[in-house]
Formats: sequence, C-alpha cells, structure tokens
Amino acid sequence: MMRAALRAASAPLLVGLASGALSIAAAAPPPRAKAPDKPAPARGVPADVLANLEFRSIGPAIMGGRIDDFAVAEGRPSTFYVAAASGGLWKTVNNGVTLEPVFDSQDVSSIGDIAIAPSDVSIIYIGTGEPNNRQSSSWGNGVYKSLDAGKTWIHLGLADTHHIGRVVVHPTNPDIAYVAALGHLWGPNRERGLFRTADGGKTWANTKFIDEDTGFVDVAMDPESPNTLYAASYQRRRTPFGYNGGGPGSALWKTTDGGQTWTKLTEGLPTEGDIGRIGIDVYRRDPRIVYALVENAKQGGIYRSEDKGASWKKMSDTNPRPSYYSQVRIDPNNDQRVWVLGAPLFFSEDGGKTFRQDVGHKIHGDYHALWIDPADSNHMMAGTDGGIHITYDRARTWDYVNTVPLAQFYEVSYDMQRPYHVCGGLQDNGSWCGPSRTLFSQGISNEDWSRVGGGDGFYNVIDQSDPEVVYTESQDGNLSRFDGRTSERRVVRPEPPAGERYRFNWNSPILLSRYDPRTVYYGGNRLFVSKDRGDTWSIVSPDLTNAAERDKMAIFGKSAKDMLSRNDGVVHYGTITTIAESPVKAGVVWVGTDDGNVQVSRDGGANWTRSKLPAGVPAGTYVSRIEASHAGEGAAYLALDGHRADDYTAYLFRTDDFGQGWRAVSGDLPRGYVIHVVREHPRKANLLFAGTEFGLFASWDGGGSWTRLRGKLPTVPVFDVQVHPRDEDLIVGTHGRGVYILDELGALAQFEPAVLDVDLRLFDIPPATTYRVYAHKGNTGHKFMVGANPPEGALISYYLKAKPAEKEDVKITVTDGGGAVVREIKGPKERGLNQASWDLRVEPPAPPPPASEGESFFGPPRGPLVSPGTYTVKVAVGSASASRSVTVEEDPRITVSAEDRKQWEDATRQAARLWSRSQAANRTIAALKKQLAEVQESIKSAPDEVKTTARSLVETVDALARALNRQEALGFAGAPLAEDPDPLVPRARGLYFALGGMTAAPTTQQKDLLARVSQQVDETVAAVNAVVDKGVPDLNRALVERGFGRIDAGKRIP
Repeated sequence: MMRAALRAASAPLLVGLASGALSIAAAAPPPRAKAPDKPAPARGVPADVLANLEFRSIGPAIMGGRIDDFAVAEGRPSTFYVAAASGGLWKTVNNGVTLEPVFDSQDVSSIGDIAIAPSDVSIIYIGTGEPNNRQSSSWGNGVYKSLDAGKTWIHLGLADTHHIGRVVVHPTNPDIAYVAALGHLWGPNRERGLFRTADGGKTWANTKFIDEDTGFVDVAMDPESPNTLYAASYQRRRTPFGYNGGGPGSALWKTTDGGQTWTKLTEGLPTEGDIGRIGIDVYRRDPRIVYALVENAKQGGIYRSEDKGASWKKMSDTNPRPSYYSQVRIDPNNDQRVWVLGAPLFFSEDGGKTFRQDVGHKIHGDYHALWIDPADSNHMMAGTDGGIHITYDRARTWDYVNTVPLAQFYEVSYDMQRPYHVCGGLQDNGSWCGPSRTLFSQGISNEDWSRVGGGDGFYNVIDQSDPEVVYTESQDGNLSRFDGRTSERRVVRPEPPAGERYRFNWNSPILLSRYDPRTVYYGGNRLFVSKDRGDTWSIVSPDLTNAAERDKMAIFGKSAKDMLSRNDGVVHYGTITTIAESPVKAGVVWVGTDDGNVQVSRDGGANWTRSKLPAGVPAGTYVSRIEASHAGEGAAYLALDGHRADDYTAYLFRTDDFGQGWRAVSGDLPRGYVIHVVREHPRKANLLFAGTEFGLFASWDGGGSWTRLRGKLPTVPVFDVQVHPRDEDLIVGTHGRGVYILDELGALAQFEPAVLDVDLRLFDIPPATTYRVYAHKGNTGHKFMVGANPPEGALISYYLKAKPAEKEDVKITVTDGGGAVVREIKGPKERGLNQASWDLRVEPPAPPPPASEGESFFGPPRGPLVSPGTYTVKVAVGSASASRSVTVEEDPRITVSAEDRKQWEDATRQAARLWSRSQAANRTIAALKKQLAEVQESIKSAPDEVKTTARSLVETVDALARALNRQEALGFAGAPLAEDPDPLVPRARGLYFALGGMTAAPTTQQKDLLARVSQQVDETVAAVNAVVDKGVPDLNRALVERGFGRIDAGKRIP
C-alpha cells in the first residue's frame, strides 16, 4: 500500500456572551471563564514578516467533506456556488470542471447557506455557520454579501447568530433578504430568529423572536408572492454529554406581509409532544402546494398542503435523522416527485406516500443539499458528507467532483519513509494514507492515497518500526490494526468482561509508545495498554472520568428518554479524549477527558494523580489535547475547549510540576479561537503551534505571544498539527480542507525576535536529496486535482529587514568544495522571511528557447544534477551577505559505483556543453538568416558582385541552418519530416536527455555517439565562426561601399 506508493513514486465577532441559563441536571451552567491572565509583555514575530511562507496542500480530493448548499444562477447552470460545512465557499463557471475557493481570507469557513439575488446574479448573500447540529459543527459570524459575484465580500453583521439555516432574497429587489438564524448550538443567546433587511444588509430587523433557546432553521418564499413566506423555528441544544433536538419553541410559521406578522400553522400538523426540526419547500409551478418535513416522536414525517399552509395532510412517516438532515425538495416541474435527504436519498413519485432508496448508488451518502434544474429536472446536484455530485439522468448515474480538497481530518500522523507518508481519519469518510510528496512531476494525485479504515475516521497511528502497519480507529472506539502489504485488518478493540461496559469517545485516542513500538495505549473510560500491538490488553487505570449518569442529566428540563434526536452522535460520555507520553522519561503518561479531568501517572499507570483544572476554567471543560513537553519530565501543555459549554475562551496552559500548578500560555490568542491542539517543536522548546477553530498560530516564546500563520493556509478549523522529527516539516490536519504541509520548519525554529533587527539573516539549510522525478500521467485535462510537491532541491530561507530597491537583486550563489561556482539564482526580495529553492543542478546547458523553435514543448532546459556532497550557499543583497553549507544526498533508490558515477557525470556535462554550443550556433545562424533575407530584398538594384557575395553567404548560412536544426515548423498536423541524420541541435539535445535519464555509466553506443556529436559540433561551430569572422565582414564591406547598411555578425562561439 504505502510502499507501493513510494515505488511509484483579527478575531471573528463570534462570542458575545449569551444571557439566560441552561438547565443541565437542574443546575445553572458554569460561569463564563474570564480571559486568561496575560504573561509579561513579550516581543512576538509580526504576521507580515511571515507572509511569504507557503503552506502546500497535498489534498486529498478522492473523498470530500460535508456540503451544506448549492446556489445556481437562474438559466446559467454552468455557474454555481458550493457551501462547505467547514471548507469555505467555492465557485465554478464551467459546470464543475474546475472550482475555486472565493472566501478563504474571511474570518470563518463554515457556510450554512447561499442565495443569489434573482434580479442581479452578481449579488450574493451567504449565511455562515452550518445548521447540521453535529458535535463537530463549526460556527460562523453572521451574514456576508458580495456585489461582484464572489470576488470581494462585505460583512453585514448578525455576528452572534453562529448558525444560519437559510437565506432567501426578494425576486426583484436585491436589497430585501431574509435570514433563518439558529443561534448558538451549545447555549442560549438572543441573536437568533427570522431576520429581514430592506437596505441590502445595512440594518436588520428580527421579525420573529421566540426565545433564547429557539432560532429558525428554514425559510421558503412563495415564488409568486414574495411577501408570503414559510419559516421553521427550531429549539435545540447540544451539551458535552448529549443533545436535545426539540421543544415547545419549534413550529411552522407563515407571513403574508413580509414578516411584519406571523401566524403559527397547526391544522393537520403534529400537536402532541415536542416538535423538532422542520424542513420546507414550495412548489415552483403552483405555490398553493407546500411540503414540510416535521420531527415529532409520534406523528413525525412528511406533510403536504394544497392551500398554502392552511391545512396539512401527512403523506408518510419518512423523515430520516431530522436533526442532521430535514431537507425536502419538490421537483420544480412535477409536484408528485419529491426528494427527501437522509443517509440514503429518498425519492417519491406519488407525492410522498411511498419512497424509493435506490437512487444514490456509487456516491457517498448523508445528503444535505439538493438542487434540481428548473429547466431540466434530470439535471441535479447533490451535496453529501462525501462532497459534490452531479447527475444528468435524474439520479440514475452520477459524476463525483473529485477535484476539491474538502477532507475533514480529525487527527494526522506520519512515518519515517523517504519521502514520508501522512495518515489521518476523516469525518464520515474513513481513514486514508498518502505521500508527503511524490516522485512524479505533476504532484500528488488522488490515486496516491490509500484507504486504511472505514466509518468516521479519527486517530490513525503508523507503526514507526513497520510503516505498512497502521492502527486505525473509527467512531466510538472501533480499533483495528491494518497491514498495507496484504490489506488485512485485525480488530483489536479492548472488550469488557461479562457484566461490565467500557465507554469510548467517538474520537478515541491511540498512542504508540516512543520507547517500545509494540506498546499501544488506548483510551476509553479507563486507559488500556497492550505490549503486543493490540493482541492482548491490560487495564492500567481506574475509571479516569467523573462517571456521571448522563441519562439523569437534563437538557431543557428533560431527561434522555424524553428528548428528540436523543444525544445525536454522542454514544458515550465520560471518556478519555487525549493521551500523552513524556519524551523525557518513560512511564510518565498524561490523560485528559471529555468531562474535564486531567490525570497523570509517573509509573506507567500503576498510580494516578488527578490535577486540578487551572484557575478560571469551569469544571467539566472538555480537554482537547495534552502535549508532554521536551523541557522536563513533569512539563506538559494543556489545551481545553470550552465551546461545548458555550464558552469560547482560548484555554492553553503549561505545567512544570506534573500538573500541581498551571500557568496560562494563551498570551494574545484572540477570544473565540478555541484550541483543538497544541504542539511543541521537538528541538526548540519555546516554539509552540496551536491549531484553533479558525486557523494556525505559532509562538516563539513559550506562549507569551502568538502569530497567525497564513501563507496559502485558508481560514479553516485546524484539528491536528505534527512536527516531522527528521524532515522538520509542519503537518497540518484541517477539518475542511485536507492536509497542508509547511516544508522545512528549521527557519521558524531559528527565528527569534532578535532576528528582526538584522538586515539579512540566512538560516541553516537542511539536507537535500536529488530525487529523480517523472511525469507519469498523460494529458489529464483540467478536471484533475493534484496536491503540491515541495520545491525541488534545497530550500533556502532568509530574512530581509527591508525590501531592497527595485533594481537591487538578491543574488544566491552556490559553490562546490573547491570554490567553483555551480549555480547562480535570483531570490525573492520581500520584506520578512523569504524562501528560494536550488534544484541541485548546475546552470542549464542553454537559455530557454522561444516557442517558435519547437523546444518549449519539453519545458525549459535544466542543467545536470550535482554530485552528492557539501556545497556552500551565499545570499547577498546590497552590502550584506551570509553563507551556509548544504549537504546534497543521493536519491535513496539509486545505487551506482563511484567509477560509474564519474563516467556518467563527465558524459552528461560534455553532452550539456555540446547542446549549449550547438544551440548558440543555431541562434547565431538563425539571426543571420533573418537579416540576410532583409538584405536580399534591399539590394535588388545593387551591382551583381554585391548580389553574388550576398547569395554565396546565404547559401552557406542556409546549409548551416539545415545542419543545425529542423527548418519546418512543428505544427498541429504532426511532427516535421524525419531527417537522416538528425540535425545537430536535436541530436545533442537527445543525447543529453538520454544520458540524464539513467544514473549509470554511458553505454557503448552513447560513448560512440558522444564522440561523433562532439566532432560534428566542433566542425559546425568552426564553420559558424568562419561566417562570423570572414563571411559577414566581407559582405558588410561590399554593402557599405555601395551605400547599404551593415548586418550584425554576432559573437564568436567559444
């Protein structure tokens, strides 16, 4: 599996404090935590200094992420927008052949709904914060508007709504829009309801407010009467222990005056018990017909009205998992065709009485969005947990758009192969492993990724002693050991004895011991340890949680048995969420839980000490990560995530005494950026990385101050971060945009505030490998996604205090051990940290030719690879300069003797010189040929002796031109006619590429050809120089004597 791949080779305005109280076990919620105490003032690294860093996306797009909505311009189905649950907003203008992100630089990345103004398709409204109520759902900061079809955005407020289920825009007046705002998922707040603007979003009126626990999830407009709308209010609450998806606040409403007054619709709808989530759709051809999906314990199902909501008739019980779906769509051309979204796609042809489930084969399930083309009902788009899907035959067959990297990773890990691989688990898309780079020039394709686990993927940890073995976990503690050699899987989940139950988080942590690769730690409610790779388990702790009886814990005053969508997605509560092992001393193990416990053992689990939570942190706060520090055996970092209790403080602490005391190291992290993960650089103790809900931060002073890292990393939840210990790459697992890598973290590790005061600082250059890369794909077209490989060769990082003058260059010079210049490169020259790459080659054998010469098809020429060894890199700008050494290593796949290598290098460099000399001769002759054509035209009236002299030189030049290069243009009809022998330039070029294609001594034929081509180049260059030295001067004398202009002979070719 993985071996085969190698062979092939400012804060968002999110967090206004909510008023009101949440009834949980008849107790008020914990008080809002105060902001952490600020440490002593520290000098951080300004974000603009790091603006030139470039994270590269490695994908994958072979599996997608959750899609919330589509918006399609009426009559223009090839242009549409896609709302991702946590991966931002995307746009295509070519029916999905390519899609581009159009919201990456904004403060949030969760898009709940999109609306295009029907009267002006350049006006787009989006509501941020997905409405799907997952325990992993991201949140937004209100409504945005674009006036230029997504190029730029204006924030329109409603920042504390957090989750928006629907936006609709008036058909003729784009300033009028309605927003169904759910409000906070995890607590009460006032900014929720059905909002209306009449001035394009400058101001908003809450036309229907129920209470602080109830918002609105859906709104639909009558297509013939835009003042008539139907809206669904929804009372729901998620807590760390469960979920209640209903209450007396949920209902279906109607207005006929644009929201000034609302009427509750009840005739024929459920009246007994609580109502949950409701989905609505109005039939386009006859707005008297309205459908509603209604969640209710006894009478839930799909309802139809034929009198604009005055009365309703239940059609069937169909209503799958309402809190997560609740979407109904009527075919815009046939009201009997009804679609209901769920884990499968439900389709009815009798108005909702009966449904089929055989219409979504071969694509991912869990449908959240469905668009049906009003002009052609066979043309539809479906958005699922697996991404974007398009059908042109009404769901019989589907095209999966596998070009958009929307993967929602929870955790990532790495191995120590060269190049190394990355594994990780994804929301509802299993677990996958892929290379950090490929040895193919196109990059990392979907085919380079391999699936190692199913279900909802979470922790995937690679056995560092055997990279083919991956420990992979899916939801609720399902643990297996996967062998990539055979694709066999052994289930190794600990099983309880009779009469006992274990509790596992749906994201249960796995840890392989750094001291023994056969030792595996696994967290349930207790800590399990296996000494034989999971085949047998020992319990090394008591229950490390509070072991609360959650069925007795109330939400909205109701216990679990009376809740709608009871505890949706939360199978267990009171579980371990993070495990850490000290890198300093074996036996020191840390554990954190979802109910706020931090425990540490100093003896491998024989004894445990419970650490008191830091001051200011409410009891029960979810422990998102513990990172054991390299600074000492008692040192660790603690990240807590309070958003599950509606607390959006960035909680981050450090202890140096096994948790007896904690100090805040959140520094200036903005409030609202809750922390999912913290990592410490393994060799730079004060260099920390924090993955937050809205991006990645770094600190160089142990948490005193923090800097946002962007560099092509979009706004997105960062759920995991790893530092590769050998390559020193930063691996970023995002929950919405796949995996990103920042190559060569050494520059950041060496970056200290004092660096800001120097004019130029060149950082250490890591070893570089002369990988042989190849273009293994054919012409793929544009509908083909590849992740980026790292820059080829050595990555050269340097800091400039100021941007140099326009005409002043950054000159990078590479010399070998003897001081000879190997390569000269111009580097970028922006203020701050810059990165350039040396491709480990000497100067190219010839300057890039113009396209007319027919060689640009093969790309620009590149010089031969340098030999393995140590080189010196000097960076100079103005009067400042700095030097560092770099070690060049051979491609680990290459084995060649020293003698054969020398023969290969000598032959390759000789061929490069031959190509360069022949190309120089060709350029000289081509320039002369063009000038001579002009001369012949101008001397038609000249004496015969002038014409004769010119004609003689033309014949000589034409003969040399034919000898040097093909004279026919390379056209679309095919290649030029073959010539025997080949002209000199393509012969030399072909010989150069042939020798460079294999690291080995040249063959006998290649040696013979090299000798012949060398003789021919010498002879031809001599002939060209004779034209330069004598032929052209003779003609120029004749021309000047007769009053004609001279021609330029060019320079002699060395």
